[in-house]
Amino acid sequence: MTAEVSMNTPSGFQAWWQRTTKTRLIYTYLFPAALVMTVITFYPLLYQVWMSFTDYGITNIRLDAPPPNWVGFQNYLDIFSGGLAATIPNFNFWYLLGFNLFWTFSNVIIHVAVGVLIAVLLNQKGLWGKSFYRAIYVLPIVFPTLVIATVWRNMYDPSFGAINLGLARLGSLFGIPPESFQIRWIDQVQHPFGGPLPLSYYALLLCNIWLGWPFMTVVATGALQSIPADLYEAASIDGANAPQRFMNITVPMIRPAMIPAAMYGMIMTFNLFNLIYFVSGGGPLRQTEIMVTTAFRLVNQNRLYGMAAAFSVLTFLVLLALTLLTNQVTKATEAYDV
Repeated sequence: MTAEVSMNTPSGFQAWWQRTTKTRLIYTYLFPAALVMTVITFYPLLYQVWMSFTDYGITNIRLDAPPPNWVGFQNYLDIFSGGLAATIPNFNFWYLLGFNLFWTFSNVIIHVAVGVLIAVLLNQKGLWGKSFYRAIYVLPIVFPTLVIATVWRNMYDPSFGAINLGLARLGSLFGIPPESFQIRWIDQVQHPFGGPLPLSYYALLLCNIWLGWPFMTVVATGALQSIPADLYEAASIDGANAPQRFMNITVPMIRPAMIPAAMYGMIMTFNLFNLIYFVSGGGPLRQTEIMVTTAFRLVNQNRLYGMAAAFSVLTFLVLLALTLLTNQVTKATEAYDV
C-alpha cells in the first residue's frame, strides 16, 4: 500500500509544476503588461540616463551617425555650476529649482484649503442646488489644460483682455481712467508694488487655483460623505462648537484621502508644462520657468539632447526626493486607524 501511494505522488519537476500552477497563471497575465512597460517606459528611462552622460546632439540622431562622446558628469556640472548659462540666457539652476518648489507648494496649499472649504460648504444639509454646483465645479478638470492656458493667456492681454477690461469697467465707477488698468500681467519685469516675484507669477497662480481646486473638492466631498453623522451629533451633545467639530472630526477623517490627493497635486503642479509654457512662456526673463519647460527648450530649441536628458534625470530625482520626504512626514502609505 505504501509503495502504491509513493508511486502516485508526483516528485521533482512534476511536483513543482503542480505547486506553481496558480503562480504561473498570474505571471502569464502580467507578462504582456510587463513587456509593454519595458518597451515604452523602462528602456527609454535607462536610455535617457545613458544619454545624460554623453554629448548627444542632433548629429547623433541618424541610425548611421557616429555615436556620441562620453562626457561623464560634465552635463550635470554645467547645470549646477552655471555653465549652461552660456547657452540659455539668464539661466540659474538654483533659482529655477527654488521657484519650481515654491510654485508647487504655494499652489497645492491653496488648492487643498479651497477644495476642502468648498466641499464642506456644499456638504451642509438643506443647501439648495448641490448637484448643480457639483456639476459646475468639475468643468476645469474636464477641459484640456492647453485650452485653459490659451483662454487665460488671452484674458491677460493688456489691451483687450477680459481681466483688464473688467477692472477698467469697475474703475470707471470710481472715476479712475481706463488707462490705469492696462496691466501687463505676463511680460512686466518689475512687480508694480515691489514684490519679490514678477506679476506673471500671480497671474499663473490665479489661473492654476481655478484649475486645481475642483479636484481637491471632489476628493474631499467623497471623504466627507463617508463620515458617520453620529460623530457630529455626539460632539454637539458634548458641547463642541463648529470649529471644534471640524478640527477634531472632519480633519482627521478626511486626512487619509486628502494626503494622497495633495501628493498627486504636488507632482502634477511641479510638472505643469502647458500652463507655464502657454501662459507666461517662462517669462519675463525666465523668472517663471520651471524644470520641465527648461528641459523642453533644451530639446526643441537648443537641440542639446544629452543636456536635456541630464536635466530630466535631475527632475526625476527632485520629484523622487520630494515624494519620499512628503511620504515620510505625512505617513501617507502607512495604515491609518481612526
